[in-house]
Amino acid sequence: MIDSTPAQDPFFEHRRLLFATAYRMLGSVADAEDILQDAWLSWSRTNHASVQQPKAYLVRTVTNLSLNRLTSARATRESYVGPWLPEPVLTDTDVAEKTDMAETVSMAMLVVMESLTPIERAVFVLREVFGYSHAELAEVLERPEPTIRQIAHRARSHVQARRPRFDTDRAQRDAITDRFLAACDGGDLNAMMELLAPDVTAWSDGGGKVTASRRPLHGTSAVGRWLLGVLAKPDSQGVTLSAVEINGELGVLAVVGDTPVGALSFDLVDGRMQNLRLQVNPDKLAGLIGDHTS
Repeated sequence: MIDSTPAQDPFFEHRRLLFATAYRMLGSVADAEDILQDAWLSWSRTNHASVQQPKAYLVRTVTNLSLNRLTSARATRESYVGPWLPEPVLTDTDVAEKTDMAETVSMAMLVVMESLTPIERAVFVLREVFGYSHAELAEVLERPEPTIRQIAHRARSHVQARRPRFDTDRAQRDAITDRFLAACDGGDLNAMMELLAPDVTAWSDGGGKVTASRRPLHGTSAVGRWLLGVLAKPDSQGVTLSAVEINGELGVLAVVGDTPVGALSFDLVDGRMQNLRLQVNPDKLAGLIGDHTS
């Protein structure tokens, strides 16, 4: 862990930005924390007086470390057991109410960004999320500005073509989530199926560590029965389900005692649940504990 240091240290002043950058680059809380640890070690060995723009220096360090990690992680993910989903993080209401920021950290967007190359992902995150100019990106990534412009255009076009379209009405999402929790509590298959879009798809990430479907499930019947098989009558299993902010959107958290055992996120389309993502891999639930700001 990084030792505490007075707030005036630039690293700690910009730590939230650095974590947010690494997390969006990697889709992994554990990897993002590792990147920050490495960045801190690098920063602690640096002559701070020689750094004219500490924020830019630190963002560049985190970005380059993330690029290296992302490149190596791709090979690991090819042998991953079952669907790979990003690690969820708890976010506060402030993030959820900022629609543009909430979308960039949503599970749906993180999944889309998985299809970008590492350099495309870096450019997209720094430009579209944090507003870096092409000139600034050229300096951070040490590439000619015309090249950065091409990469930025390609990444934006790729994301726009695949960006999910979903409802952002908070009151509607609150109501759907409440009905979902009631259906789980009562084991009500009909009520559950009424909440699902006709073309609903569900993914579950157990990583080979816990029982989870190794293939996506499609359709209201298959998804509804699967959800109730996993989440029905949670109290009888010692599980508590609750509505919480996950990656900028209202989702469902499952805990046993104080320990998170699962997180469900979903897209809301025309008032129905679509593209459900259930994270149950115990190695990928650290972001549901403590303070992670995205």
